[in-house]
Amino acid sequence: MPSKRSGTVLSCVGVGKIYRDGDRSVEVLKGVELVLKAGERLAIIGSSGAGKSTLLNLLGGLDTPSAGTVSLLDTDLGLLSEKRRCALRNAELGFVYQFHHLLPEFTALENVAMPGLIGGQERRAAAEKARTILAQVGMSHRVEHKPGELSGGERQRVAIARALVMQPACVMMDEPTGNLDGTSAGQVLALIDELSAEVSASFIVVTHDNQVAAHMDRVLELRAGGLYPC
Repeated sequence: MPSKRSGTVLSCVGVGKIYRDGDRSVEVLKGVELVLKAGERLAIIGSSGAGKSTLLNLLGGLDTPSAGTVSLLDTDLGLLSEKRRCALRNAELGFVYQFHHLLPEFTALENVAMPGLIGGQERRAAAEKARTILAQVGMSHRVEHKPGELSGGERQRVAIARALVMQPACVMMDEPTGNLDGTSAGQVLALIDELSAEVSASFIVVTHDNQVAAHMDRVLELRAGGLYPC
């Protein structure tokens, strides 16, 4: 088990995002402020089109803000080169999406080992870590199966394992139960509860589902381009 972190994991100050289409500008986010503490589980809710996924992409360093700063472990992502930002993202952030985004030609084990291989781990070490985390999410019996051979809930468990395999500071989830039936969604929520007690990671979960939000420690609503307590 990784050592427990403390302090602030992720923060943003005055973050805005403007999309431009010719002479037309659309301000999606403005003046967003956020501090995420180590081990905290945060839900971000909001109506469709409010900018939740846009915000998650900015917080995860997948996109750059039009204004303001995003810092991960006290490092301003905007000051990093693309190479260094990718390396930090691979080491310290895990991502889980509504659609699992697993590589279909690879087995569950190979998919989960991928971040380690990208990070420079030897193949045997990456595979061993992948086996360990797959066992932790209840998928040790399916390690040699490809995504097409797994149920929706099983694929999402593999995606969660992939997100956690590097022992990141923060796991970001975008509608993680949105493509699952009620039973599978409940199992994923129970897994998040279990893992958050065992791993040293914060969670940011973007969702429109009140049941998912209720599992988190804190809930913020994105509306009119800003984040507000619920």
